[in-house]
Amino acid sequence: MADENQNNQAANGAASQPQFSLQRIYAKDISFESPKSPSVFQAQWNPQVNLDLNTRHTQLQEGMYEVVLTLNATVTNGEDETTFIAEVQQAGIFAINGLEEAALRHTLGAFCPNILFPYAREAIDNLVLRGSFPPLMLSPVNFDALYAQAEQRRTQEAAGTA
Repeated sequence: MADENQNNQAANGAASQPQFSLQRIYAKDISFESPKSPSVFQAQWNPQVNLDLNTRHTQLQEGMYEVVLTLNATVTNGEDETTFIAEVQQAGIFAINGLEEAALRHTLGAFCPNILFPYAREAIDNLVLRGSFPPLMLSPVNFDALYAQAEQRRTQEAAGTA
């Protein structure tokens, strides 16, 4: 009887504990375009890099979420002449249970993209190298700070509509 109570308490404690596991990481979409090739290889190399970063998530079923990190690197040489565009949508499926709404939003908006970023950065570098350009060597991204900014904007917008 005592063993049964301990087992029930252990099961209840495990059920209330937050659970997080990575199910799969995959490339959802990859694109590379070099509209000025091959003439771009004859020009003086003075790259200007514009990196756009975006995340989104979708609930697949109860406790299962797909998170997609999109990196879009547009490189110009000199003025406005686009040298190349490399875009990667790196995705992951995550099992997440037992989190409150705010913690779940933070996990999906910052923690999961932080896991996906190294894979996306490697994919961007591989695309750029295959296009015969020097690697971009993207710096790490502080997804916690980006998430905090997005939450602040969301709070301000909600206060503005109220």
